[in-house]
Order: sequence, then C-alpha cells, then structure tokens
Amino acid sequence: MKNVIHFSHANGFPASTYRTVFAELGDAYELRYIERIGHDPRFPVTRDWPHLVEQLLDDIGRTYEHPVWLVGHSLGGYLSLMAALKKPHWVRGVVMLDSPVIAGWRSGMLRVSQWTGLDERLSPAAVTRTRRMHWASRDDAWRHFHAKPAFARWDERVLSDYIDFAVPQSAADGARTLAFDRRTEYLIYRTLPHTLGSRLAHGVPVPVGLIAGTHSKEIRQVGLAATQRATGGHIEWIDGSHLYPMEKPLETARAVQRMLHELERRA
Repeated sequence: MKNVIHFSHANGFPASTYRTVFAELGDAYELRYIERIGHDPRFPVTRDWPHLVEQLLDDIGRTYEHPVWLVGHSLGGYLSLMAALKKPHWVRGVVMLDSPVIAGWRSGMLRVSQWTGLDERLSPAAVTRTRRMHWASRDDAWRHFHAKPAFARWDERVLSDYIDFAVPQSAADGARTLAFDRRTEYLIYRTLPHTLGSRLAHGVPVPVGLIAGTHSKEIRQVGLAATQRATGGHIEWIDGSHLYPMEKPLETARAVQRMLHELERRA
C-alpha cells in the first residue's frame, strides 16, 4: 500500500499544473489534491484563510482513514502547515515548497500593510486584479505566457499543463478562458495570514521541512529564522525562483522524496 501525499497548489496555479512533479512521485506515493483551492463557495477566502484550511481538512477527512503527508507550494505550504496544527493526528508530516513562515516584526508589518493597502503594491495582488482572461486559441495562450520572463524559465511540460488546465478551451472555436477566478486569486494575496508565527511559538506537533528556491524573492523578503525553528533545520535548497517547481519539476519531486524520507526518520 502506497503512502499518501495530499498536495496543495500555489495561488493561481491549478493543481494539474504540477502533473510532471506528480508523475515522478507517482511510483512511490498516491497523490491527492484539490484542483482549485478557494473556488468552493462553502469555503470562502477570508482573512488568515480559516475556511481554506477547512477545505483542505474536509477533503482529507472524507478520503482517508490513516494519516497522510501534506506537501504544498507557496499558498499550499501554508495551508498544509495550518491544517497540521489543527488536526495533527491526521498528518504524518508537512513539506513546504518555498513557503517561509512570517513571524516577529515582519508579521506586524504585514498586518499594518494589509490595513493600509500597501500589501497590494508589494505583492502580485495588484496585477492579479487586471489579469487577462481570454485567448483566441491554445497557440495564442502559449505565445502569451511563453513571452513572459517568469514563464519562459518553466519546463515546457509544466507550461503545457498550465495552458491546458489553467486556460482551458471554453468555446467550440478553440477560444480559451482563465479557469482560476482572478478575484479569488486577488483575495488570497490580500488575506495572507500574519498570525502563523505566533501559532508556532510552542512548536509544531508533526515533522516539518522546507524546500527553498535559491533565487526566491519571497525567501529574501521573509527570512528563514522562524522557519528554521519550525522545521528544526530541515531545509533544502533548489536552484530557482519562488516558482522552482515549475522550472525544475523533476528535481523538485526528488527533493520532496528526500525530505519525506528525512522527516519519516525524524518521526
């Protein structure tokens, strides 16, 4: 019987975007995921994401009888960690992909910036509000994204899956429409939890590891002091940006496997 990984995606990138990562992990693990977090009206996006955590726990609770591994990228890493804090007996351990814990004075700054609206200018939120939603064809969508510097660094298998699942065909003439609601994406950025660091003050009840991108702007902004404490130093690096799972999917999958083995030994 395979061990189970419940994977949670980054904001704006449906889970099927990571199919190349899943394929590499699939021989050793059973993979489960929510395709688009935040799109179920039963679990709305609100400050600190309590309903998104409930959405993840609801999916786990309805599906499995035994504890599972939680692996998540960015948004997904934070949700995985918060789910583990709420239901540790459901979770074997957590692997966060470029999800550094915001704590201390940085959490205070985040709280103030959310009050003032400054966070909108310091995150992708502002761009998200006006994201393009329609393309004439798959080739049109491919050219659009491939021309963007961030997407140009992606493994082409991942970009192909992103085009197919994040911008699916929506009309008989081949036209395509963005599947990830941009209002939801915007709200997720604007409600980033600023209380997670304080919730970790007394430690984490399950083993936790972080895999970080060497060129991640998010890691530089947040720092790793709180994450070092939460993980007990279980941190590995991959050459790449915050989106390294899209840039280096095979290396990401192998790093996840190494981290899971390490956390299993720790447990």
